[in-house]
Amino acid sequence: MDRLIFTAFSGLNASMVRQRVIASNMANAQTIGFRADTLQFTPMTVKDGESLEVRALSDGEVRGADMHEGTLTQTGKPLDVAMTGKALLAVQAADGSESYTRRGDLSVSPAGVLVNGDGAPVIGDSGPISIPPGGQVAIGEDGAVLVRDPATPDAPPARVDRIKLTSPAGTRIEKGLDGLLRVYGGGALPADLEAKVIPGALEQSNVRPSDVLVQMVEAQRLFDIRTKLISTAKDLDEGGTALMRLT
Repeated sequence: MDRLIFTAFSGLNASMVRQRVIASNMANAQTIGFRADTLQFTPMTVKDGESLEVRALSDGEVRGADMHEGTLTQTGKPLDVAMTGKALLAVQAADGSESYTRRGDLSVSPAGVLVNGDGAPVIGDSGPISIPPGGQVAIGEDGAVLVRDPATPDAPPARVDRIKLTSPAGTRIEKGLDGLLRVYGGGALPADLEAKVIPGALEQSNVRPSDVLVQMVEAQRLFDIRTKLISTAKDLDEGGTALMRLT
């Protein structure tokens, strides 16, 4: 069978991966702090002697995330924070590893742990941050976690911990299926003591619905073209078989 059909089939697989990425971005257009997935296509050729390579297979994979900032929304809630610049919030993933996010809709879990909207524990100077029961919690601009005792409202709040804020500058970051960012190859980012947050605000998703809709239409048209290419390869193969029968 002509190699054209294998080339077209690899293109179909890449188109399906692209459509899944676009659908994921569209579904998270309203998710706090979401970073749009980015897709990278790599041509893959197979060496076959000294013949001219006129066809290449296509390999499409999610390589990272679009790190452009989303719009800020003022909420006035004391536990909502938006990171400034390129700073990332350190959280604990489900497997216990340190991961990073821009989602800053924080709350205190029933177990007394500071978590974000995904339920991931927020990491401080010495691990996940625990909040004393009954305290009124607020976040400072430097990421300090402040707790005020309701019994003594005139007393200054006590500093419990500081949210670990990091900078990905100079480090390759990859995005996992859980939506969290990680250091490529493992490891953790050092704390950025100069990083700041904006209390009482949230950063929205950086996905632009209008752009995603255009990408979806383009992906569907490309999928149709590659489908027709497979049909053409089938016709060519049947025509060659018919000629062989005549001889």
